[in-house]
Amino acid sequence: MAALNKNRTTRRRETHLNNDPVAGGVQIFSGALLVLNTSGFVEPGTTGTGLRVRGVAQYPSDNRNGIDGAGLIESIRGAHLFKNSGDITRADIGSSAHIVDDQTVSANATGKSLAGRIDDVSADGVWVFIE
Repeated sequence: MAALNKNRTTRRRETHLNNDPVAGGVQIFSGALLVLNTSGFVEPGTTGTGLRVRGVAQYPSDNRNGIDGAGLIESIRGAHLFKNSGDITRADIGSSAHIVDDQTVSANATGKSLAGRIDDVSADGVWVFIE
């Protein structure tokens, strides 16, 4: 490709929003922590390695009877409040949180995938920043 020699309209999208195909056989609830599975399809967060955090579901998606990619879901990155598995304290702020399920995080990385950075801890749960 040659360099520009006239004005160009460059498409953009919000950097904190994702719109991804949903894995087959899954149901996603709004507010769920979402991950990309090893095939690149979105599913609810679960305990396991090799999953890549994607964001938090903005809307529900029911693809229980569908195949991979039969539906799309919008997710958003940023700081979100999740349930504490019980092992995260204020001393963990700035450390990594790991996925237990689609609403719970842990400080323990064993057998778990990264959720994001712990931003705050309160009686309500753990604020995790998802990049």
